[in-house]
Amino acid sequence: MPMIQPKDREYLQKEFAAKLVHPVKLIMVTQDFECDFCKETREIVEELAELSDKITAEVYDFVADKDKIAPYNIARIPAIAVIGEKDYGIRFYGIPSGYEFSSLVESIMMVSRRESGLKDATKKALAELKQDLHIQVFVTPT
Repeated sequence: MPMIQPKDREYLQKEFAAKLVHPVKLIMVTQDFECDFCKETREIVEELAELSDKITAEVYDFVADKDKIAPYNIARIPAIAVIGEKDYGIRFYGIPSGYEFSSLVESIMMVSRRESGLKDATKKALAELKQDLHIQVFVTPT
């Protein structure tokens, strides 16, 4: 049974066709003995990649493919890295279900457009930072 329902698949195909500009790669990290929600997260990533020729999915094992995933600094699984022409540092840990699925879809579209949606004043303030900043957003289903 697909993770993304047919009605949602149809909607997303239209959205992606209209809004994706540049290719996006989804790096999915799991392991042979899949953890809680690893299988479902992998299925979501693979199904999203089926919806547009601008989305590709690569699935790696957290242990066996350590060298291949090292550049992405994946700390736990399941993990999804959303990569465009460069790595913007967008990571999803855990299953992107509920509202988190919408956040994943929006991240794919922003990376494809190479546009964050931030206002110019915000971009200017961020450019003035003197050191790297690590931001994490924690979400829990309720």
